Amino acid sequence: MEVNQDTVDYERAAREEKETRHDVMAHVRTFAAVCPTAAPIIHLGATSCYVGDNTDLILLRDGFDLLLPKVARCIHRLATFANEYKNLPTLGFTHLQPAQLTTVGKRASLWLQDLVMDERALARTRDDLRFRGVKGTTGTQASFLQLFEGNEEKVKRLDELVTQLAGFKQSYSVCGQTYTRKVDVECLNVLASLGASVHKICTDIRLLANMKEIEEPFESSQIGSSAMPYKRNPMRSERCCALARFLISLPANALNTTATQWMERTLDDSANRRISLAESFLTADSLLNTLQNICEGLVVYPKVIQRHISQELPFMASENIIMAMVKVGGNRQECHEEVRVLSQEAANKVKQEGKENDLVERIRACPYFNPIHDQLDSLLDPATFIGRAPQQVCECLYCAKDSIYFDST
Repeated sequence: MEVNQDTVDYERAAREEKETRHDVMAHVRTFAAVCPTAAPIIHLGATSCYVGDNTDLILLRDGFDLLLPKVARCIHRLATFANEYKNLPTLGFTHLQPAQLTTVGKRASLWLQDLVMDERALARTRDDLRFRGVKGTTGTQASFLQLFEGNEEKVKRLDELVTQLAGFKQSYSVCGQTYTRKVDVECLNVLASLGASVHKICTDIRLLANMKEIEEPFESSQIGSSAMPYKRNPMRSERCCALARFLISLPANALNTTATQWMERTLDDSANRRISLAESFLTADSLLNTLQNICEGLVVYPKVIQRHISQELPFMASENIIMAMVKVGGNRQECHEEVRVLSQEAANKVKQEGKENDLVERIRACPYFNPIHDQLDSLLDPATFIGRAPQQVCECLYCAKDSIYFDST
């Protein structure tokens, strides 16, 4: 059996499966054909799910082992980007409307934090996996108890040895014919959560590309549109969003399969799981490969960002201007009215005539604000509006280093 474990006659197995309509029995017979001495005891006391379910658990574990370093690489690339741009002010948005300033790096740290949470969730789910082990047809180990003539310790020891040989520390203490399909729910849920994170990141990048503030990598010979040669469509981010939506939809399969398992098991889980489990890991893998490529080539346009800030900052600075006037003896209510009137006039110029925001020029020209004219430049310095954003980025990066794979990226 050891000599022939890699000798697989796939053509014979296909013929056997066509005849038996049973995939595991087809390979039992194929293996027995090259191991005639062992043929009488191959699969003795076992069931198809001893083969299939235990294999699935190995594949789930190994799948997480492939994905986790890729998540860590994306974390590392985003950490590098966030650190580089932690001090660059940019417009923050709530409701997709201009709000207080943040920094380019701080926004990236929001993406980074989500991926760190995903990495920890994937690692926890991977480490929580157990082996089905040697449990028999309905999970009672009755056939093995009979083989060992009622010796329970031997039955338990066999379960432990097979579990260890498969690389697991523990097996599930109880199961039916299958391991509980709740395991699949947990695995697909964490992958779907990763998909949601990637979708959010790439949606933000697509919005920023529309504003011409940040772009994903764009090759020198790349074509953005077959009809419009000037276009630079964010195709990588769009691909990630498309795949992420597919990934997010897959846990419904695992949930419905779990809900409809009858008694010790029913077979309507099999075909679904062969698709949904594999597709979840393959999709997550493609997402992470593409996201890493995006994060390694993000392009920032500081002058565009500065122009957008200059269009909105005068309005945001109105409270600072009021406070400065009060400090030199002004009346808060009178100052508020002066700023309100000038702000409305400037806003009308922007909205009705499509002109630049000239609120600052209006304040400079207004005698009421003479006492603080020499302070206006400092009051309108974007760096004074970003709060602790740079420090928060550093704190986020420190937490990201807790990633178990971070140092190997």
